Amino acid sequence: MFNPGVDIIYRYFPKLSELQREQFAKLGDLYAHWNAQINVVSRKDVGSLYLHHVLHALSIAKFINFTPGTQVLDVGTGGGFPGIPLAILFPEIQFHLVDSIGKKIKVVREVAAAIGLKNVEAYHIRAEQLDEKYDFVVSRAVTRLADFYPWVSNKFLKKDKNAIPNGILYLKGGDLREEIREAHLRAEVHSLAQYFTEDFFETKHLVYIPI
Repeated sequence: MFNPGVDIIYRYFPKLSELQREQFAKLGDLYAHWNAQINVVSRKDVGSLYLHHVLHALSIAKFINFTPGTQVLDVGTGGGFPGIPLAILFPEIQFHLVDSIGKKIKVVREVAAAIGLKNVEAYHIRAEQLDEKYDFVVSRAVTRLADFYPWVSNKFLKKDKNAIPNGILYLKGGDLREEIREAHLRAEVHSLAQYFTEDFFETKHLVYIPI
């Protein structure tokens, strides 16, 4: 199967600056290098980095255009998804990436430094231990929503500054109806197939939970 490179990002986000294009272009080699040492992306999946990880992360940007000054927390970021691609796209937004596994945070810091990201801070910490407040929490299929929500329910700023209320933006695949019922949350589920034509996105969703 053909695995697209960085051009797929340029196609869906044609208004990137030259710096942003360069930053996205560097991710392929950087993740190949670090993934050989620390497994942050499935070994069989690293060749599909731009489709399965970078573009998937950027689906959040098809749903919301963050207002400058927005504070975003990425919980369970792993190797930096969705946080690093979003930080490239939104240089005026501050991103805080956290993970409970220290070696993954090492990769995040190295990648962010290598491409010159100034708006990313990465911490080896559990979300429950954070004292700071944020406008949005983003995450990608870390756990079931019933378990995830208590980790972050008290992490939100009260005042909204974006077109939608502050809340959770959660990327997950499959049929989510039972999971949302189980969590007793008011949630909107948006199919990523409305943004991207590739088959990979047919079963992928963005769950928005306003707080």
